[in-house]
Amino acid sequence: MTALAPSPPASEAPAAGPGVRWLFRLHRPALYAWIGLVAVLALVLIWLWGPLTDSAAAAWRQYRSECADGDPCTYDQNAIVRYKSVYMYATGALTGLPFLVAAWAGASLFGRELEHGTAQLTWTQGLSPTRWLAAKLALPTVLVGAGTGLLVTLHRLMWSAGDGRIDTAKSWSENLTLHTNGPTTVAFALTGLAAGALAGLLLRRTLPALTLALGFVAAMRFLADLAMPHLWPAVTRVTGLAEGYRGSGLSVDSGLVTSTGAHIADPGCGPTAFLPACETVYADLHATGFYTTYHPESHYWPLQLTTTALVLAVAAALAAAAFVLLRRSTATVPRAGDTGKETTA
Repeated sequence: MTALAPSPPASEAPAAGPGVRWLFRLHRPALYAWIGLVAVLALVLIWLWGPLTDSAAAAWRQYRSECADGDPCTYDQNAIVRYKSVYMYATGALTGLPFLVAAWAGASLFGRELEHGTAQLTWTQGLSPTRWLAAKLALPTVLVGAGTGLLVTLHRLMWSAGDGRIDTAKSWSENLTLHTNGPTTVAFALTGLAAGALAGLLLRRTLPALTLALGFVAAMRFLADLAMPHLWPAVTRVTGLAEGYRGSGLSVDSGLVTSTGAHIADPGCGPTAFLPACETVYADLHATGFYTTYHPESHYWPLQLTTTALVLAVAAALAAAAFVLLRRSTATVPRAGDTGKETTA
């Protein structure tokens, strides 16, 4: 359908730089909710970093010194369980932040405004569609990046404080810990913001945009997990058939090495030191040992930085696609000062 968009009087034209003030007014509740959420999670991580880590480490020292021989003993088991539980919830919440950002961006920041016509009205009041989108992305990008970056830093410090002191602490290569300890989580959150923008502009409806934005982030997370082990050269360790697999870290591949040096699948028999019957199985396969391809802990930052760069490139591509789509879909939107122009809706 078509609708005439009247031009506002010159005296009512928006003052310079209306984008930030308008954005603050429109999304003030979301801003306060984000600040509150970051503050709460930061306090929980600081609590983990200090008192909970210290009490759990002390309990494990007590256990190792008094309970190693199997005799009846007492130790602060509650401190260990408390640390483990709070760690699990805090890490899970930080992992979920990119999905929360994507849902908010797709549903509230873009989808709802386009569905209700708020954005289209804004474009006729002196704020061009391109400036509108830039304002909608710029401030949330700063807030999301800063907030998520702070939480990731605290999580890394908290995890490092317990590494080697708490026997049940998560390994650096455990999936959730791997990402919440580094900048990939920040990159996922920014991808969620860009995905929400593109989803909102594509669908222009709240719930479908929310769903599509969540799908973008889930797909990005899945593909990043698949790609990460292959973005940096891995280490391969070969061991004898009696030893079994050796090497700990982020696993890439494993199996048997044959007499020709080929790598083949492991039939799952096990080391011959424990299962002598496996010798016949391995002889039939001409196997001479096991191989393990993995990333040691020294590869953590190369893996993080290469994966972060890849995810940020995807986020930039999504944002660029949103600008291109907006320009194409609003080519006839009238600006303030234009009269008698028609716009398609």
